Formats: sequence, C-alpha cells, structure tokens
Amino acid sequence: MTDSQDRKSDLPLSSTVWSGMLGRCPSCHKGKMFNGYLTLAPSCNVCGQNFDFADSGDGPAIFVMLVTGFIIVGAALYVEVVYHPPYWVHAVVWGTVALVLPLLLLRSFKGVLIALQFQHKAEEGKLDSGR
Repeated sequence: MTDSQDRKSDLPLSSTVWSGMLGRCPSCHKGKMFNGYLTLAPSCNVCGQNFDFADSGDGPAIFVMLVTGFIIVGAALYVEVVYHPPYWVHAVVWGTVALVLPLLLLRSFKGVLIALQFQHKAEEGKLDSGR
C-alpha cells in the first residue's frame, strides 16, 4: 500500500461514492479515473495513484441490469395500468429506455465499485500457505 492510500482511505463513504460516480480518482478526488468511456486510466493524472488494484469485473454490468430492469418493468407496468397504450408504444418507449439507461449508468457504477475497492483496500483472495 502506498502512503497516499493509507492516508486517503479514511474519507467518508459518501465522498468515495460521489468521486466514483463522477469518474474521479478515489485517492485525491480530482484526477480522472477513466481514459475513455469505460477504459480505466493507468494512473491518476493529478496524484499519480496507480489503478492496477482496480478490477471491477462483471459487477457493474450486473448492477446496471438489475437497476435498469427494475426501473423499466415498474414504469411499464405503471404506464400500462394507468394509460393502456398500444403495444407498439411500449416497444418504442421501453426499448429506447432499455438501450439508453444502461449506457448512462455503466460508467458511474464501474467508478463506484473501483472507488469502494480502493477505500476498503480490497485485493484478490490468497490461500494461506503457512499451515
């Protein structure tokens, strides 16, 4: 662990989550975490924090699917019960939402999971070979 990691991990959870949602460095909360839309930068451009520890895997995609599905199914049921639109309206509206909403959420979910990994000093599991 670097000295900056030990020092910065005491920040409040809300600050860590907010920096992850904005795609900011979990250490200094100022630098960029991403090079592209979902491509993780090798290190922070402000404090130099190395992002080699970060591996969000499929976690963000799973959370985005759950949240998107909950929103779409709930909203579609509400619209059906209240307004009774034709099926083609459901297909156009909810098909569009099903394409756009995950694209809007994926980067922020990935940023939050990486920021939480940093704050909790998460690392790959290791077997105890001292037995």
